[in-house]
Amino acid sequence: MNRPVPDKGEADLPSVRMGPWRFVVWFGTVSLLADFVYEGARSITGPLLASLGASSLLVGVVTGAGEAAALGLRLVSGPMADRTRRFWGLAIAGYALTVVSVPLLGVAGVLWAACLLVISERVGKAVRSPAKDTLLSHATAATGRGRGFAVHEALDQIGALVGPLLVAGVLALTGNDYGPALGVLAVPGIAVLLLLFWLRARVRDPEAYEREVTAAAPKAPDGREGRLPRAFWTYAAFTAATTTGFATFGVLSYHLVERHLLSAAWVPVVYAAAMAVDAVAALATGWVYDRVGPRVLVTLPVLTAAVVALAFTDTVAIAVAGSLVWGAAMGIQESTLRATVADLVPSGRRATAYGLFAGVVGAASLAGGALTGGLYGYSIPVLITVVVAIQVLAVVLLAVIRVDRR
Repeated sequence: MNRPVPDKGEADLPSVRMGPWRFVVWFGTVSLLADFVYEGARSITGPLLASLGASSLLVGVVTGAGEAAALGLRLVSGPMADRTRRFWGLAIAGYALTVVSVPLLGVAGVLWAACLLVISERVGKAVRSPAKDTLLSHATAATGRGRGFAVHEALDQIGALVGPLLVAGVLALTGNDYGPALGVLAVPGIAVLLLLFWLRARVRDPEAYEREVTAAAPKAPDGREGRLPRAFWTYAAFTAATTTGFATFGVLSYHLVERHLLSAAWVPVVYAAAMAVDAVAALATGWVYDRVGPRVLVTLPVLTAAVVALAFTDTVAIAVAGSLVWGAAMGIQESTLRATVADLVPSGRRATAYGLFAGVVGAASLAGGALTGGLYGYSIPVLITVVVAIQVLAVVLLAVIRVDRR
């Protein structure tokens, strides 16, 4: 296990003016504010699109397409980040696109424009994510991969908790008027950009953290920097399988509102609770990952199957419990899955790996959104059966993965 870089060594790193844990925390604060914005919006995407005339299938396709864009376009942004080394510039550009799209979503007024803005917000995530994850991976080389990504995700989910609650409050005060509920999210959006510029000025070269940790390590074999290991592709296939059976919250919230289990104002509250579970799951699995490795990921297909079995019932308590299980699965996806990629791939190819990994999973997200949305309208028992079968395949793929945990 890697040892943390002592703060007293910061003076030897002129491009790094804070310790690795402080960098993780401040970068987590950026994500906290960004999640305040876009998770606040995502918490009501299903009901918002339904209010403009969308069917369950369209909600599933649009939210699935949004996730596909957020992941698939990283096939371009990941290699671009490695080639240009402009990690900060791509991260800032991606966050800017997201924080502009969300307030506009509240005033779109027509279904096609709202659908485009939902996807546009996700494109912003595609632009920034490989660069952001690479920046973060350098600091987690010093803090421990699992713990570093887990702490970042936990901070991330504070925003994902507060944002939906604020949206819920504004909806309640305005009689379910989506315009003001999304408009208030412009304020934390501005804070995201200000904090990013400040953090870039303080830490211009986060790779210095990893160089300090690996300086005494043996040189990697020739060619290691030029290709991705076979285990990486098996791991991407495992993640794609779990994602194909993973319902979007848009479909879950559509079910809650259209079956009259909850009002639209309560849906963001459920989403906020799911984000709280997300944070706890991220911290728990991150801690375990640093000790036992990727074996902890066996919990992900189990949770994915449980989501559809619980969330699409007509009993309020069970359906809400399914949404909370969805939050636990999200916590693992957003933290430990990313930590594993960093352990599988050397630094020089890591942004490319994050982009390729996301591209594979993006195709699965589109398929998963359409699958769960379409089968939901056809037959819920068939939906459950199909998802369980896919998750059995995911467990088999996980069993053959071997991670070199440097």
